[in-house]
Amino acid sequence: QVQLVESGGGLVQAGGSLRLSCAASGRTFSSYTMGWFRQAPGKERSFVAAILWSSGGTHYANSVKGRFTISRDNAKNTVYLQLNSLQPEDTAVYYCAAQYQGIITTLPAYRYWGQGTQVTVSS
Repeated sequence: QVQLVESGGGLVQAGGSLRLSCAASGRTFSSYTMGWFRQAPGKERSFVAAILWSSGGTHYANSVKGRFTISRDNAKNTVYLQLNSLQPEDTAVYYCAAQYQGIITTLPAYRYWGQGTQVTVSS
């Protein structure tokens, strides 16, 4: 019954921006870590960013530092990923995920996953 639903993906030109949303429902996530991962065709899913729901502390992959920003709205139970200065190599399906306790950058630590939203960046 836990549900994570991503939205906000689309087609954008290189240098453009998008804001992705992840609506979380089904339980209280106040003690959880929320993460964003991405996967391009033929490649493995990789870590992008994470936020600790309670404190707001954040962690980013080196490839997106300074360009992407993760945030959360406690009242709306929603996590956001602001994507700026997008490049073609950012093209992927972006997934929202949640975990209670584990290594925040590793995929196996995340128990719950959304269906993903497509981000396509044209050259």
